[in-house]
Amino acid sequence: MSKQTSWIAGINAVAAAVEHDADNVREVLLEAGARNPRLAAIETEARRRGIDVRRVAQQALDGVAGGLRHQGAAARYAAAKTWGEHDLAPLIEAAGGRALVLVLDGVQDPHNLGACLRSAAAAGATAVVIPKDKAVQVNATVRKTSAGAADTVPVIRATNLARTLRELQKQGVWIYGLAGDATGSLYGLDLAGNVALVLGGEADGLRRLTREHCDGLARIPMPGGFESLNVSVAAGVALFEAVRQRQAS
Repeated sequence: MSKQTSWIAGINAVAAAVEHDADNVREVLLEAGARNPRLAAIETEARRRGIDVRRVAQQALDGVAGGLRHQGAAARYAAAKTWGEHDLAPLIEAAGGRALVLVLDGVQDPHNLGACLRSAAAAGATAVVIPKDKAVQVNATVRKTSAGAADTVPVIRATNLARTLRELQKQGVWIYGLAGDATGSLYGLDLAGNVALVLGGEADGLRRLTREHCDGLARIPMPGGFESLNVSVAAGVALFEAVRQRQAS
């Protein structure tokens, strides 16, 4: 049975798909007459990999982009590699005691998920874990916002998040949840080894069962007086504190 396809749009998203997941790119549409060298580079790479490329009018790109800013590039894309819970253990083992996992407990906004994936990829995260249900999945908007990170960092779709956290703990991964009501500071945690950072959704934060499966809770100190940060900003702060500690160790 053939895979379902959808359109992704934007130079970064299309370029990343062509470079990292060419087998799932069915065709590339580029704006006719556009002289952007990055579009030319996409065309060259796509043709090298045997992908059909068509130059089309801007209106055609507007139609397939679904309201996204396409920047003169779109691609018809089949579902990329689906990562499941069974893929997580080998990824942790391959990290050699320095696994860095971002767990998102119910993020609903595709822009937030895309931004979290971008930060995770930039931080060299081992994987990002999201629930299969009651959370946004990797869609065209997420791919666009992630600037290609959705194709470079493994996104694990967990059927049961609590079970996944237990399995991580069995592999020697310390689980730390970020919560505004926690007494300890993020900067007091040891994030140099196998670590999973868990952040909650935009509205309610960490769910009770998720909190119960964390080895500890911490907050991001905010001397400016705000109670919380956007989840994607908080994820970036936490991930790069781990990066800082790892570079110093």
